[in-house]
Amino acid sequence: MPHSEHVSKQDLKREGEIARHLLHQSQAESSYAANGSESGHEPILEVRGLVKHYPLTQGIVFRKQVGAVKAVDGVDFDLGQGETLGIVGESGCGKSTVAKMLVNLEKPTAGVIKYKGEDITKLSGRALKAVRRNIQMVFQDPYTSLNPRMTVGDIIGEPYEIHPEVAPKGDRRRRVQDLLDVVGLNPEYINRYPHQFSGGQRQRIGIARGLALRPEIIVADEPVSALDVSVQAQVVNLLDRLQNEFNLSYVFIAHDLSIVRHISDRVGVMYLGRVVEIGSDSQIYDHPTHPYTQALLSAVPVPDPRAREHRERILLSGDVPSPANPPSGCRFRTRCWKAQERCEVEEPVLAVPEVFSTVDSPARHPSACHFAEEKQVVPSE
Repeated sequence: MPHSEHVSKQDLKREGEIARHLLHQSQAESSYAANGSESGHEPILEVRGLVKHYPLTQGIVFRKQVGAVKAVDGVDFDLGQGETLGIVGESGCGKSTVAKMLVNLEKPTAGVIKYKGEDITKLSGRALKAVRRNIQMVFQDPYTSLNPRMTVGDIIGEPYEIHPEVAPKGDRRRRVQDLLDVVGLNPEYINRYPHQFSGGQRQRIGIARGLALRPEIIVADEPVSALDVSVQAQVVNLLDRLQNEFNLSYVFIAHDLSIVRHISDRVGVMYLGRVVEIGSDSQIYDHPTHPYTQALLSAVPVPDPRAREHRERILLSGDVPSPANPPSGCRFRTRCWKAQERCEVEEPVLAVPEVFSTVDSPARHPSACHFAEEKQVVPSE
């Protein structure tokens, strides 16, 4: 028998996965070509087919890979100049992993991240250092992200040590004090240590550090989740003001849907490593078409008691599947009340649903569901 006929089932499965991935990427690109300009912002960051798999190994002396945790498994989105893209989803859906790949703290397994048309996943050395100056990150925990042995002045001024061309040594102290003033802190706090500040003040220090190099993009990974509600509002309003002042573009990651709506121009909903729906804030909140988005919105607290009485509460059955062994076809089908046989064998593509493709409706936005339909979950104000 010819050598070419000796093909294992594992090889065929791998080829099938590659073919499906390429098809998914092609369909997603055509979807964004048709719908990506709706935000009205020129794209500064383009993400296509982003994948991050963490290998699962077995053995002590001879280690072999027996599987992979598919933390991110094919994510597509654009970020416009001066725009805020909110990313929401349950814990473990891959939001923070996406954030780390955007700033190159994690190397993607596959996919493309284009900053101003240049694929930054292939950069290294000085070229990567130059791009990192323009894409900064604000971390989730405002205490562990700050070195407790460094003063506030040293923490905020550290980016100038890495990029000395931004600020000469004699001018750095003044710049750090200006940044403290910009984020609402007393410039005289420059010699204090992180433990001498409250949680909200520490997060302001983290924001000041992110602003030091005057970046164009800030990736905020749940920047208010560890703060009190009143302090959350202050930090979100600060980010909103700084965006206008410095012409920033944000990727704002959170699990609090009300905060995301307040700050975001567009919202992407993630489930088990993939974006299942994306659109403007009004499209997602007032005209959701994906069952998972509708279930998330039904859990949002409604302050008006009368509106609360008329809201339909959607309770999902079961737990989130393991990212090491996600369901075939649609990943949400194991918890979805609309699931049919097609959902088990055919993976839905993130694109405008066919039923809305020819109508001028707010429901006309990308949604990865075979049976997408509009459903108002949050009562209108």
